[in-house]
Amino acid sequence: MTLLIAGLALWFIVHAFPAVAPAKREALQQKLGRQPYRGVFSLLILAALLLIIFGWKSAVPGAVYTPPMGPGILSSVLVLAGLILFFASQVNGHIKRIARHPQMLGTILWAVAHLLTNGDSRSVALFGILAVWALFEIVMINRRDGSVTKMPAASGKYDLVAVIVGGVVFAIVGHFHVQLFGVSPIPV
Repeated sequence: MTLLIAGLALWFIVHAFPAVAPAKREALQQKLGRQPYRGVFSLLILAALLLIIFGWKSAVPGAVYTPPMGPGILSSVLVLAGLILFFASQVNGHIKRIARHPQMLGTILWAVAHLLTNGDSRSVALFGILAVWALFEIVMINRRDGSVTKMPAASGKYDLVAVIVGGVVFAIVGHFHVQLFGVSPIPV
């Protein structure tokens, strides 16, 4: 469990650094250069992901609570909606125009779906911390950017792209969920 928590802490800290310490971030970018800074940032995120993956695999899950539901329609809809929001953040569609933080909202929906169906310690750590991180990012982005008054032009075709890509990713991950994560997302 130590590796998992270390990976999640590193993920949180590296992502929070630009928002919490913008002057230090700027100074570091000036010292290293913009591209080397991005390289270091990317390597730290990769390290966090590896720690999370190996930490998840090595953690012995213990019961924290009894999940209120098992795998099924509601959790699947939440994950699908989360994936659509996640991909909508990358295009200028109506979804992005309406939802100020679609990527973070998608992360929260994905995490909540998993917390509703998993009550073990490693799931609570992973999905709980990532949900808190996404909420923290929303607050910090709002604090940094203030209120948004002008929305970019939007096109419904980009929403369709987000729905299709989100649906395809949902289908692929759902199909390989047992092989990838050891758990079936479909009730058996």
